[in-house]
Amino acid sequence: MEEGGPVDDAEDEEERLIMNGGAGIPIGPDGVPRPLLPPLSPKHAGRKCLVLDLDETLVHSSFKSIQQADYVVPVEIEYHWHNVYVIKRPGVDNFLKKMGEIYEVVVFTASLSKYADPVLDKLDVHRVVSHRLFRESCYNHRGNYVKDLSQLGRPISDTIIIDNSPASYIFHPNNAVPVSSWFNDPHDTELTDLCPFLADLSQVDDTDIGLLLSLSGPWRRFLGHGTNTGSGS
Repeated sequence: MEEGGPVDDAEDEEERLIMNGGAGIPIGPDGVPRPLLPPLSPKHAGRKCLVLDLDETLVHSSFKSIQQADYVVPVEIEYHWHNVYVIKRPGVDNFLKKMGEIYEVVVFTASLSKYADPVLDKLDVHRVVSHRLFRESCYNHRGNYVKDLSQLGRPISDTIIIDNSPASYIFHPNNAVPVSSWFNDPHDTELTDLCPFLADLSQVDDTDIGLLLSLSGPWRRFLGHGTNTGSGS
């Protein structure tokens, strides 16, 4: 009789995490739960939580010089300073402004804070990002940095994640609104196209967002073709 190897154990663990909807809120050494986010502020009472990825979702960054860069951010790596050239995805300023009016907005990135923090300082011109989470807050699962929504301290039923990498939301695929990876296409409209859809979702009451998204096949086609949400096809 053969015994299961490390691969089988990893697959079992992945299946368990997906079935359980993540690892759950971390417990500190004192036995007290330590969610990634502080308690919901009064100004966000009643709002759903919108978790946004950063790189290739809102911006694209490169160590190579980009002539039309929106920002140049100096980053220290192993005692040497390097310039990171950042370009903004079309429509990101208006997207963040609108989402900040109707959601509690969290940027959750697998990047290091020493890069992502200064980028967000420049990107968040309307000061709508309530919380920033970086690589150290990710769940390291089989070499991937997973954004475990169950550790945030917000109801999963009221949480949406927008990310270009499916590996990032492997524990909560039904709560995800996928977007394509953006690098430099000046004609990209995905963030603008998302606004009415997400505005509608923000108004949904007493419904599990994950269940709603999993049942809403037409929204995937809407995002793929940039058509009006009201078409239903």
